[in-house]
Amino acid sequence: MFCLAALTKCIYCASKGPRLDDGRLYRFRYGVELGLNHPKGTAKGSAGFQFSSDVDISLAWRNPENQDDQLLRVQISNFQIQNVAQRSRKNNIFHDTTTESILGREKLEALQRPFMLLWRMGKVRNLYTHKAEPMTVKNLKRGVASMLMMQLNSGKMIEVMGDKHTTNTYNRFLPLIIIINIYIIFYPSLSLSLSLSQVLGVSEKSTSVTVITLQDGFIKSAVAEETHVLSTNAHQTTALMDTWKAIRGQLEPKSLSKSSAPRSFLTLIQQLRKASKAEILKVLRNCSKTALPQLVDAVTSAQTASSLSAMLEFLDFSKADGMMLQERFLYACGFASHPTESMLQALLDISKGKIGSNDIKESVVIIMGALVQKLCRKGGCDLPVSSLYTLTICFGDEAEVQMYLLALKNSLLPEAIPLLARYAESETGAFSTIAITALQRYDPLLITSEVRQALNRVYHQNRRVYEKNVRAAAADVILSSSPSYMEVRNLLLSIGHLPHEMNKYMLSKVQDIMRFEMPASKLVQKAMEDMMIHNYDRFSKLGSSSAYSGFMTRGGDVVSTYSLDILYSGSGIMRRSIMNIFGQSNGALLHGLQVAIEAQGLESLIAATPDEGEEDLESFAGMSALLMDVQLRPVTFFKGYSDLMSKMFSMSGDPINVVKGLILLTDHSQVIPLQSGLRAAVEFQGGLGIDISGGMEFSLWYRESKTSVNNRGALVVVGNVTVDADFLSVSLEVSFDMEAALDFITTVQFSNYPFLVCMQMDKTTFPFRESVSKVEKLASGEPFTWQRSREQLVPGSEFPLHQENSNMCKKVFDSSW
Repeated sequence: MFCLAALTKCIYCASKGPRLDDGRLYRFRYGVELGLNHPKGTAKGSAGFQFSSDVDISLAWRNPENQDDQLLRVQISNFQIQNVAQRSRKNNIFHDTTTESILGREKLEALQRPFMLLWRMGKVRNLYTHKAEPMTVKNLKRGVASMLMMQLNSGKMIEVMGDKHTTNTYNRFLPLIIIINIYIIFYPSLSLSLSLSQVLGVSEKSTSVTVITLQDGFIKSAVAEETHVLSTNAHQTTALMDTWKAIRGQLEPKSLSKSSAPRSFLTLIQQLRKASKAEILKVLRNCSKTALPQLVDAVTSAQTASSLSAMLEFLDFSKADGMMLQERFLYACGFASHPTESMLQALLDISKGKIGSNDIKESVVIIMGALVQKLCRKGGCDLPVSSLYTLTICFGDEAEVQMYLLALKNSLLPEAIPLLARYAESETGAFSTIAITALQRYDPLLITSEVRQALNRVYHQNRRVYEKNVRAAAADVILSSSPSYMEVRNLLLSIGHLPHEMNKYMLSKVQDIMRFEMPASKLVQKAMEDMMIHNYDRFSKLGSSSAYSGFMTRGGDVVSTYSLDILYSGSGIMRRSIMNIFGQSNGALLHGLQVAIEAQGLESLIAATPDEGEEDLESFAGMSALLMDVQLRPVTFFKGYSDLMSKMFSMSGDPINVVKGLILLTDHSQVIPLQSGLRAAVEFQGGLGIDISGGMEFSLWYRESKTSVNNRGALVVVGNVTVDADFLSVSLEVSFDMEAALDFITTVQFSNYPFLVCMQMDKTTFPFRESVSKVEKLASGEPFTWQRSREQLVPGSEFPLHQENSNMCKKVFDSSW
């Protein structure tokens, strides 16, 4: 009985909530500070405002059957607004103003009109205001009411105020803080701006702490502090036309590698998202031929129903003469930040209709694969259109296998892995290469032992002879997919029994794995403890092929790496060259860029003997690019001996365009409800202007070949946060831009043996600019604007490769001189 009584007493104590005394007036001083700033800004430099008021609370009714059910009457009075930071008289937008002149008589009267709230056990259950009150006033009253939300015991509580759901941690015994503070620190981080991938997204970190002090069963003070840190994620036709006329000069092809192009691109997208189909079509039909491809990029990137409908009406896929615009539309779909089922359905409809160009037909299917991958990330794998696309892929025409394999490479569908593993063992080298490189894009956990067995059969040629580049690709996947100790051991034992240049490539790959501490490095080191594997005979093989990885940037929140792999034939002619750039942030990996150049069947030009398994290969050279995790349609330099001869004598030395255009990299918007009842609207947008080209020159006269990959790009990221209280708004905009160029050149001199091979990867000096703008604005009067910007030059550099390459380059340039 004693224990039961004691327990009953405790339950009774815990169930009693805070209560107001009948007939007593409780007066509080309520204050809010709101500041917008960037990380390096000082508190004095914040844009924002603060307001204060008296708040009177009294008991209007108490439930006689439940003393904790209380209806409270709340009234705000003596409302004052001023700057959050000290301003000179000239820059003070509140100088010579009154509260009534800022809010207006109607809003001020509404704000001072009493409102009621139902309060039970320290929780606001309902809030009652006048039906016709302006929403801004209602939100401010919700902010006052939120200060009465309390937790009677330490722990977590979910608050619901309007559409705001937050989980706060409360402790009754924390020290009292003086005033409510709301600060939003806002910046687009370079590391995160590289929108579906986390690497390209926007990161948000929010904290909110509320401390309530009780006295005599009711609130003595309530203090809330919240901080949000974000980093980089009625319209008329004439307004759209005016915007286009103002910026179209910045969207000409010659400006694509300048920051003005992506900045204008982002501005145009904002207008296009407000435009109707008819307005968009009018702009498209009145655009110059040179700027039209960039306009197509922008219209497609707007990703509205009107913009998609306008593009589908504007483009005629049955005609081959509009190929460039059609492909720009398709690529923009592939890079879409918010792909929709209707966009995939549109491409599916196009693929079933008449298409005037085989290249466009190939691009349509390949880009559909990219859209399926993005929709699946959003949970859209089960959508009917996604399922229909999968069936189309699985039952594609056998004559179009390469196109469908590239589409599967983009889609990353787990159910495609067995099919890709089967094609990895294909007798056709092109099919094998695509299937194997597609498997390399999957999460290593999805590469099963059965798949690795197929790749091992390819590498070790258990069933048939394969081309060197196919075997090298199989080895790359094996080593990057959690191989067993025996698989690694067998790969190492094969060195010394491979074709001449492949021996050198595998040696370089193994050394790169250990030097760069890749996942397989520990197994490689363990296997090399065996002298049968690690000996001079095996590890002293000569050749020009190589594999090298390095860091481009190593920041606190991002790591950017590059790799250069190059494989030669035994005759010294380049067989495969691959350049990769990866970005990693917050555990997410982005394949930013891959440019692969392949050549085959060129030995007859220098009277050389082809390697085993490559005797009957047709003369061919081409390039394949993967950009921002999207595989693009490969480009052919030449195919067949006659085509090679005609292009060799007509070759101008100018690079061939691989991809050129404007890409919407980051597209993020959100509304943050603040505890004071105010709302912060946040937007991040990032645009990239890019121009990637590549070429291959071959001179029998000088006995020299040269391949080049030229990357030109300009990046702009703009972030904006606005708190608009109807009668008063403050905003902060932070932006940065840069223009950069990266060139990768491989020179081979085959006048003497051994051939001289020099690889160069150069980054030019480029400008980096950032700016901050803060605005405080009343409904009338002059706004206060503060702007700062700075520019710095990032020095160029040549990215390091292995020492052997440096020695070879010296010989190449000495002989050229």
